Amino acid sequence: MLSRLFKYLVIACMVTTCLPAWAKLSDAEAVNKSGLQRMLSQRIAKNYLMLGQKISVLEAKQQREKSIAQFEKNLTELKDYAPTSEISDNLNSVETMWVGYKKRVLTTPSKSEALTVIRQSDELLKLSEKVVKQIQDYSKVSNAHLVNISGRQRMLSQRIGKLYLSKSWGLSYEGLDSDLQLAINEYESTLQELSDSDLNTAEINDGLARVKSIWKFSKAGFALSNDNLFVPTAICNTTENLLKHMQIITKLYEQQMQLADNNKNLTLRKS
Repeated sequence: MLSRLFKYLVIACMVTTCLPAWAKLSDAEAVNKSGLQRMLSQRIAKNYLMLGQKISVLEAKQQREKSIAQFEKNLTELKDYAPTSEISDNLNSVETMWVGYKKRVLTTPSKSEALTVIRQSDELLKLSEKVVKQIQDYSKVSNAHLVNISGRQRMLSQRIGKLYLSKSWGLSYEGLDSDLQLAINEYESTLQELSDSDLNTAEINDGLARVKSIWKFSKAGFALSNDNLFVPTAICNTTENLLKHMQIITKLYEQQMQLADNNKNLTLRKS
């Protein structure tokens, strides 16, 4: 009996020791997850502004809690994955920035703190963007670019929502209007770039067609803000819808990248 128990304990220890290696992200997963961090930086700030304006309060709280938990989980996985010292160093910078940002967004939202939250979300975005680009370059797989820019659309949907809600709450900083217009223009140009890709599957093209339809409706709402007519609840809903569809599309691009990476490794082994 004791001998059998000892064997079980040995096997359990071996399995536990091996788990981190099994769980390590692939390059394709790392590009996607590091890209997801960009989106979460903006979504959490958007949730802060929603709560400040009492827009879909329960939903905003749930999104904030889930987004914070997801950011921290992704960060742990990316730090475990980090294949170079440069990527590791930049992830440490992200973590340092994250600590202060998380503390602030969990406080009761106020107009006096909102601009600081917006600024910190932008700083966290820049640091996260740098990590995505480094991982994309490290992977040396052409499909990584599509995973990156598709994933960036998720971020832009939440950034547009954040900037729109900044205006609807009466906040102001130099460049707010141009930041919003830039994000809108970039979303539209990247959506066209993705639609024009020769690497798209029928499933990806169908998904992009649905996004284009939602985007056309969203733009009408953005235009109202130029006349100080705001529909924040509608914009929150449409940006979430855009996010949901782009999440699926990005995952499809990730799967394509994984296949390309597998084929590249297979060719290298044969040569």
